[in-house]
Amino acid sequence: MIEARGERIEAGIANLAGAANLMVDIAGIRLKNPIILASGTCGYGRELAQVYDLALLGGICVKGTTLHPRQGNAPPRIAETPCGMLNSVGLQNPGVEAVIAQELPFLAAYDTAVIVNIAGHDREHYRAVAERLDQAGGFAALELNISCPNVAAGGMAFGTDPQVAAEITALVRAATRKPLIVKLSPNVTNIADIARAVEAAGADAVSLINTLQGLAIDLGQRRPVLGTITGGLSGPAIKPVALRMVWQVAQAVDIPVIGMGGITSATDALEFILAGASAVQIGAAVFRDPLLPLQIIKDMQEWLGTHGIRDVNELVGALQV
Repeated sequence: MIEARGERIEAGIANLAGAANLMVDIAGIRLKNPIILASGTCGYGRELAQVYDLALLGGICVKGTTLHPRQGNAPPRIAETPCGMLNSVGLQNPGVEAVIAQELPFLAAYDTAVIVNIAGHDREHYRAVAERLDQAGGFAALELNISCPNVAAGGMAFGTDPQVAAEITALVRAATRKPLIVKLSPNVTNIADIARAVEAAGADAVSLINTLQGLAIDLGQRRPVLGTITGGLSGPAIKPVALRMVWQVAQAVDIPVIGMGGITSATDALEFILAGASAVQIGAAVFRDPLLPLQIIKDMQEWLGTHGIRDVNELVGALQV
């Protein structure tokens, strides 16, 4: 059934091709449309490639990659919440060498922008991962994860202070020739300050928001549901917070903004674009509906056509306030 639905959506996208321009530019990377799969929610694309052609996407941001393999946090590490989910996966990944040898060659077969999300235990790990990927090539951009709330060291620790965020950005900037996107944490007092700091340090774009810290409790056991006690909240519940932060950051920086957080429809995606995002990432909703990114592309094309808009870029930052 899912294969048949996928074929119908793909046919709909093909029939609408040319009706409106969906191509966007992120730091010199030309995306055929603004829809990117978010890091940590699509693995390395292998499972989704069995369902539809990844080349239909604007881009795919692969799972957070570290210098050495990581097993991630002990289970339980996923908990469903009202209008969302908590996760505490802990950056489980096979390490940069395995990604270079196995995952990037697989993704190279698809005509879509591949963004590699990188994380590290400390500054040197971040630099080393970026440098090794830069040597290998085979991808469009790096996404610097300084906002993961589910690791004991690194991650969000680098993304909550403007000076520290700027320092790690500058270090990675010096280690790669690729466009550098910095992924921002919402768990801060003023996200615009962080965005301005990483822009000044050499970021080519910013993406936001990563997950909000949350807690789920098993009342019967009187214990936290997650093994790490807290986790990252994603899904529709965080959309208003994400929209507000995207709008604030878009006013504060001159570099492109990639928005994410609770997007489940073309309407959601277009709202982020109006708030100032040049592209969006789809994350938790893909767990419920793997075909959702394609549906959003098709529905976005139809909406633009219905409203007489020839270019999606006309809507970027067009929110009237």
